[in-house]
Parts: sequence; structure tokens; C-alpha cells
Amino acid sequence: MYFTDRGIEELERRRGDEEVTLAWLAEQLQAFVDAHPDFEVPIERLATWLARLDDPED
Repeated sequence: MYFTDRGIEELERRRGDEEVTLAWLAEQLQAFVDAHPDFEVPIERLATWLARLDDPED
């Protein structure tokens, strides 16, 4: 198990039954980057990956 898996598992356990919009998720990611600017690059990569999931060229 990777260290990050624990956080993902906690997220699923605590909030897995909730429904959220992508706009809400984008706001939360932006708030996280504002509070933790060192994580800007990985959050940007995650957001880009999520945005392009169904793009056949990626």
C-alpha cells in the first residue's frame, strides 16, 4: 500500500456516499493549493488528468 492510498481510503470511508459537483471539487483543490502552494504542480497534474479522462488523444 502506498502512503497516499491511506488518504484515498479515508476519503472514501468518510465521504464516499456524498455526491459533489466538479465545480465543488475544483474549489476545494484551489483552496488546498492556496493553503499549500508547494503542492501546486501535483494538484495541477491531477486536475488536468481528470479533465482529460475521456480525451482519446491523452
